[in-house]
Amino acid sequence: MTQNLLGEPPATLLPENATALASLDAGTAPREVAAAHPDFPLAWAMLAEAALAGGDPVAGYAYARTGYHRSLDQLRRSGWKGHGPVPWEHEPNRGFLRSLYALGVAADAIGETPEAERCREFLVDSSPAAAIALAAE
Repeated sequence: MTQNLLGEPPATLLPENATALASLDAGTAPREVAAAHPDFPLAWAMLAEAALAGGDPVAGYAYARTGYHRSLDQLRRSGWKGHGPVPWEHEPNRGFLRSLYALGVAADAIGETPEAERCREFLVDSSPAAAIALAAE
């Protein structure tokens, strides 16, 4: 195995959205939180997960894709250069990681196998801990 002498890029830590999180914690429905805070990927991930659990992979795909794309915007603003760790242990990163996982599940469910595989690889590359934790749920 060849070692990368340049090292891995630093971990990307997304900013916290305390207002949106407090709203979820207070029992506000994820749909309402997503409408009020469209840049909060955790709400989109929760919507995707609910749609997938309810047997609607097309809606799950749409919600997950929204959370994924909103997350990419935030990752770039946080210094991410298209690769590198996005740790599961940092709570604000979980909306992105859950959206990415849900996107892979939904893509697989609608027969979009190459995208499902890309999502799985991206998740493992971003956070092996997230890949393990989300697969166990």
